[in-house]
Amino acid sequence: MMRKGYTTGTCAAAAARACVAAISGHIPDTVNVRLPRGDTISIPIKSCGLTDTGATCTVIKDGGDDPDVTHGADIVVEVSMCGDTGDIIIEGGLGVGVVTKPGLGLEIGGPAINPVPRRMIRENICEVGSDILKDAGLRVVVSVPTGERLAPKTDNPRLGIMGGISILGTSGIVIPFSTASFAAAIRQSLDVTVAMGNDTVVLATGSRSEAFAKELLHLPDHCFVQVGDFSGYTIRQCASRRLKKAYLVGFVGKLAKMAAGVEQTHVKGSKVDMNLLSQVAYDCGADTDMIQSIRHANTARHVMEMVSDTVPGFFDRICEMVHGHMASRAKDTDIEVIMFDFKGAIIGVSGTNDTIPSYRQR
Repeated sequence: MMRKGYTTGTCAAAAARACVAAISGHIPDTVNVRLPRGDTISIPIKSCGLTDTGATCTVIKDGGDDPDVTHGADIVVEVSMCGDTGDIIIEGGLGVGVVTKPGLGLEIGGPAINPVPRRMIRENICEVGSDILKDAGLRVVVSVPTGERLAPKTDNPRLGIMGGISILGTSGIVIPFSTASFAAAIRQSLDVTVAMGNDTVVLATGSRSEAFAKELLHLPDHCFVQVGDFSGYTIRQCASRRLKKAYLVGFVGKLAKMAAGVEQTHVKGSKVDMNLLSQVAYDCGADTDMIQSIRHANTARHVMEMVSDTVPGFFDRICEMVHGHMASRAKDTDIEVIMFDFKGAIIGVSGTNDTIPSYRQR
């Protein structure tokens, strides 16, 4: 088994929680951080001390056995009193990148601190700092002293995140990227499904798409398999086990790569083909300005935000292309492709779609 780690978002939440504990009179060596799904993880604190206006604490990023460029970096958080009662203001400091392009779900000009880490920081502060928040607001500044040096080793410059790294994480935990171990986990999950007497699986590209799919498709837990970047491999494994049906669910980024025939969609090995997406828009009747905008878009999410409801059939067409590639790898398995937006609404489908005929009304 490879050792798991924790995200930069978890580090920031841990350091923020430690700061508030210090302000309240207890300087901790470790803190129990609340993760997005409600469970907790114990995180060691490298250093923690009081300042004139609050406290500063540092956590060392531990990526486990994942080849993560931020592994070993100091994540520093300073918490100080400010603002209106109950306010929690989150800012980026030294080494945290600044967003300069659209399509990331973050404010242009703001710090590259993603929504889930922001929520984690707020929730963990509220758990230990409710008494403080009754009388004051708190300003939280997240810094990564080596962030500017590490940033060129990431995709941040290409995405228009300048001057540092991003504070990331959706589950709070880093699962090591190992082809052999991930493939073995997929095979094992499919074997359990078969052994339990089920012939239908839901293949999700990640934890969020899996959660959205569970609201839609009411199947036993063992029928849901997180395939990560191994979509093509997993579909072939479904076929070899003679599974009757496979739902493939995900967001626009991964599905756009699959629509181009990419089987292994990890960010280091593939990129979204904007020319392909602009051709899809052309085929769906988009105007020249929209086609050009898509061709020069920053990310697949940026494309989604631009297209929205203005190009009818755009997302369905992407799903149909994914369906075509995947169906060719598993001819005896009925495949349906479902694309979610980032709030869980279905924006595209393909295949027979016999279970979701009214998705457009959601």
